[in-house]
Amino acid sequence: MPEQSVVPIDQILPNKLPLVALMGRPIFPGIFTPIMIGNPADVKVIDDAVAGDGLIGLVMLLNETESPGIGDLHKMGTAAKIVKKINLPDGGVNIFISTLKRFKIKKTLHAANPIVAAVEYMEDEEDDTSEVKALTRALISEMKQISENNPLFSEEMRLNMINIDHPGKIADFIASILNIDKAEQQKILEILNVRKRMEQVLVFIKKEQELLRIQKKIQKEINEKIEKSQRDYFLKEELKAIKGELGMTTDAKSSDYQRFKEKLESFKFEGEIKETVEQELEKFSLMEPNSAEFIVTRNYLDMIAVLPWKDPEPEVFDLKNAQTILESEHYGLKDVKGRIMEYLAVRKLRKDTKGSIICLVGPPGVGKTSVGKSIARAMGKQFFRFSVGGMRDEAEIKGHRRTYIGAMPGKIIQGLKIVKAKDPVFMIDEIDKMGASFQGDPASALLEVLDPEQNFAFRDHYLDLPFDISHVFFIVTANTLDTIPPPLLDRMEIIQLPGYIDAEKLEIARRYLVPKSLEKNGLKKNQVKYTKDSLLHIAGAYAREAGVRNFEKNLDKIHRKLAKQIVESDEAAAAASSQTMPSASRVSSEPAAAAPEAAPLSSAKPAASAAKETAQAAPPSAKPADASPKRPLIQFTIDKKLIEKHLGKPIFPEGDIKKADRPGMSVGLAWTSMGGDTLVIEATSLPGKEGLTLTGKMGDTMKESAAIAMTVARKLAVERYHVAQDWFDLNHIHLHIPEGATPKDGPSAGITMATALLSLLREKVITDKLVMTGELSLTGQVLPIGGLKEKTIAARRNKARHIIMPKQNGRDLDDIPDYVKKGIEFHPVERFEEVLALALPD
Repeated sequence: MPEQSVVPIDQILPNKLPLVALMGRPIFPGIFTPIMIGNPADVKVIDDAVAGDGLIGLVMLLNETESPGIGDLHKMGTAAKIVKKINLPDGGVNIFISTLKRFKIKKTLHAANPIVAAVEYMEDEEDDTSEVKALTRALISEMKQISENNPLFSEEMRLNMINIDHPGKIADFIASILNIDKAEQQKILEILNVRKRMEQVLVFIKKEQELLRIQKKIQKEINEKIEKSQRDYFLKEELKAIKGELGMTTDAKSSDYQRFKEKLESFKFEGEIKETVEQELEKFSLMEPNSAEFIVTRNYLDMIAVLPWKDPEPEVFDLKNAQTILESEHYGLKDVKGRIMEYLAVRKLRKDTKGSIICLVGPPGVGKTSVGKSIARAMGKQFFRFSVGGMRDEAEIKGHRRTYIGAMPGKIIQGLKIVKAKDPVFMIDEIDKMGASFQGDPASALLEVLDPEQNFAFRDHYLDLPFDISHVFFIVTANTLDTIPPPLLDRMEIIQLPGYIDAEKLEIARRYLVPKSLEKNGLKKNQVKYTKDSLLHIAGAYAREAGVRNFEKNLDKIHRKLAKQIVESDEAAAAASSQTMPSASRVSSEPAAAAPEAAPLSSAKPAASAAKETAQAAPPSAKPADASPKRPLIQFTIDKKLIEKHLGKPIFPEGDIKKADRPGMSVGLAWTSMGGDTLVIEATSLPGKEGLTLTGKMGDTMKESAAIAMTVARKLAVERYHVAQDWFDLNHIHLHIPEGATPKDGPSAGITMATALLSLLREKVITDKLVMTGELSLTGQVLPIGGLKEKTIAARRNKARHIIMPKQNGRDLDDIPDYVKKGIEFHPVERFEEVLALALPD
């Protein structure tokens, strides 16, 4: 720190001075301080000055530069007397100077090396007022506060500051020791008016005090934290010592280590698993709990410790009991239940749980997930379900590597951790809706999971140890097999779940859906009664899809509205009761006929109204005045009228049966992921250029079928039905499938389109209540199709009585239950001529 100069000015200052450029801060007059000079040009200036009168001028640079000239300097500087010079080993000098007076550069005498200038010495503008005195006291007082809180201010500096008798010199001295920017210091140096200079210095003192206050606050907070951490440390050490004396575990880390060690040793690992676990345990014991790797290792060991490594007990389940559970929880599905029972019988006979992978395929809402739950119950096993629909990252199946932040195992290992069993039933839903992305292909990851030859040593990326998942009974579900990769499909046993006909929906609703929906909506079983016709009306008019999910939604909608009616009725009765209670003694003497008559709740509940009237007709004296009467249970009988009141107009009116009632129309059967469906094919002609227009959003396969159908129909029309050849040259044919917004594709509409075209050409309507399915070749052969069971159910919903089908699909008729085939006549055909004989008989 600079000190106040005590060197008297015993000589007249010269008008020209050699100048030394200052790269740091400016130096104020009246200061005694050392300066280090390293620039050879400046060292020469110092040497020449020492040889002469010892006077130099100190001026701060405008901008730092290696070879400064007069133009690089500020205009105001300080004259100084060199008191002592010390030569340094590196060629520089260390000088002690006593600064004397401000000067202003008037004229350049030598621009560089050395810089010499004519100068004018500046006097302070004195302002001897009480304001200056007050400022002087304020400066000294404020600086005392700063110096007391700052150890860098020595006692000598404090004394110097007090002993200075000139206000301007006090301001200069304080400005030289304050920690302010050098540009601000230069501005203070250039202020000649003493009062203004002191005011400016006082502003910087206040800023310094604010900084010191903030610094003190921060220092206090840091000290408090340090003290708390030290206190916590000592308390923990004391607690550790106490626990040691009591024979208890000393810390959480030791507790975890002991727990992991005991648990992992109980598994009796061998080979790679044993070696890896021992290495991780040793690493865990050497880690500091505060390190980032500690949590990663702890979570890893915890995952290994909670997984079910021990082999499961032999399976013990009763086949008869399994059959009872399946029958009690699912109506129909006779062939599905039979397949499942056969599967369970083989497992019991072989006493082997490996290689168990079933794929349940069917439309939405047919009960695939509930069948999986029933299988788990029948076998007495834990059940875990997860969906892979829309999954695009293989890490969801095989986990993340532990090198990533937030890494976790895949769904398979997570499921085993949750169920805590090595042989649970795993259901993988929506396997046909998986995707692929740059993050990998989950379907490919499932190949190892579902392969009995590989999954005995499944290696999750997170676990990175072989884990036997061959004991897991995998059940996967899908709506269609088309989007499942063939290698994955090859590893599964396929069980088809077709849709339900109306009779099956009726029984399912009676046994399962109605009781479930009543309970969900807070209604009692004896409050709502459905007639057979009402349930069939819901199935046929509002829920005609293959499954029963929409059926259940419609029941819920009805029951919510009934629940609202009941609550409103109860609230109205309670309000009426509260109004009549105060006058109970007066009413008791009046005749019973004076009681008001209750308004009926609904035309569907006459029993409720009668009960309420009876309750009101009874004399009030029969009960104490403070007793609330028990309201009768409101009952509903649901008929078609009430259904349409709550559900609105039918979505599928009774007359909404797809039929061909004019020439150029035929009805075909189609298979979709939602189940079977019926399609109407429409054909018409108009005069114009020869050609065929196809509309109805047909796919490429269906367009090819239409082209083949046109060729076959045209050939038969000319050769067999004697349609003139030039008719085709003069007419344009348009073939359309209604519901144009729905994409349609598949190889089973060939005979349907050809029949529609011949119906148009012969101007004849096809046989009533006849539907058909089958692909057509150019030679007139009827080729086999798929999904006959679903198509038959769709035909039954459409009130069809005759189904034309390929003869090669005759073997599929055995898979269709008799109650589905009842009332339908099947016509297997090999040639298209047989189709015409049935659909358009001569």
